[in-house]
Amino acid sequence: MGHDRTIRGATRRGTARHGGHRTAGGAADTVTDRNWTAEVRSAALCALGLLGLVVFLDVANGTFAAPRLALWWGLAALLYGVLHPARVTAGPGWLAVRGLGRRRHVCTGLLTAVWYSDGVAARLVLCDSLGNRVELDPRVLVADPLLLHRLDRGARAAREAGLLRTGYTELSRLIARADGAGARGVFEASGLR
Repeated sequence: MGHDRTIRGATRRGTARHGGHRTAGGAADTVTDRNWTAEVRSAALCALGLLGLVVFLDVANGTFAAPRLALWWGLAALLYGVLHPARVTAGPGWLAVRGLGRRRHVCTGLLTAVWYSDGVAARLVLCDSLGNRVELDPRVLVADPLLLHRLDRGARAAREAGLLRTGYTELSRLIARADGAGARGVFEASGLR
């Protein structure tokens, strides 16, 4: 991805990392999901907890052996792989999602379609005119207004350019829901409810 060069260059120049957000100064800063490290920690603790439990049960039953330990390690690794969250980053004009095995990105200023599927596992799908497609959990955007702001800014530019024809209303609803959740938090913190 062309944007990788600028991020790597900023990292080599000594860019600081604060609270899950990496800034390269000015308008060229990159925003990352601030809850990602806590979710990775939770996934690792769940996998290690399962490993500890099954090894304890194996030792208590007297069936502990090296092949069974390898099986339990594999099971714990599989659980970690399932629970590992995707890392969402955004910069000026782009949004990227990195999972365990792959990294996908879209140019937000070139968005052509946005789909929102609400259900057991809500998903937001973004497609750009270059053929790139990203799928992510919309709760990540609602929890981090800076990421949502980057996406909204790019989507507005794509809509003004006439590229984004499908799904802008779904994105607007997501933004309104995030604004409502933010306002509700302010009211609760101030005691106004």
